[in-house]
Amino acid sequence: GRTEKMASMLVSESFGEACPASAPFFGYMGAAAALIFANLGAAYGTAKSGVGICSMGVMHPGLIMKSIIPVVMAGVIGIYGFIIAVVVGTKIKEPTGGGAGSTVVPAYTLFAAFGHLGAGLTGGLSGLAAGMAIGIVGDAGVRATAQQPKLFVGMILILIFAEALGLYGLIVALIMSSAGGGACPE
Repeated sequence: GRTEKMASMLVSESFGEACPASAPFFGYMGAAAALIFANLGAAYGTAKSGVGICSMGVMHPGLIMKSIIPVVMAGVIGIYGFIIAVVVGTKIKEPTGGGAGSTVVPAYTLFAAFGHLGAGLTGGLSGLAAGMAIGIVGDAGVRATAQQPKLFVGMILILIFAEALGLYGLIVALIMSSAGGGACPE
């Protein structure tokens, strides 16, 4: 009767320990973490160095365009997070099947999901750290450069090393996200 009809409407699932239904959650959290944390760093770096530019620009308006460099470097941190989020997001595989009476077959392993979560956290938190360093150095650097122009090259070198922290995170995140994970057992 009715119970048999309900049972035939239910889709059978073949999720197991290697490929649980929760695996895509971890992958998508990796993509989200990469973009969110990198953008937090980029926003902080932009805001902090922007405040320094505004206060320096009152007395030295001719130096404003030269002092935009920390803002551009902070923006690049956001791009790093975006790259990681796109790479991780496109590697998440949705289950196949699930039509009338067919079995839902997972295609995304827990190994790959944790690799993607780790990649997102690596890139995102590295971007947050780099953005904070760029903001602090950019703020103090543009103010000091207005007083002593010889500090400009030193400020740029410090900013490059701060930016490199975000680049290290991007490189390691791309390596982590490309780890295999194999196929789900049938």
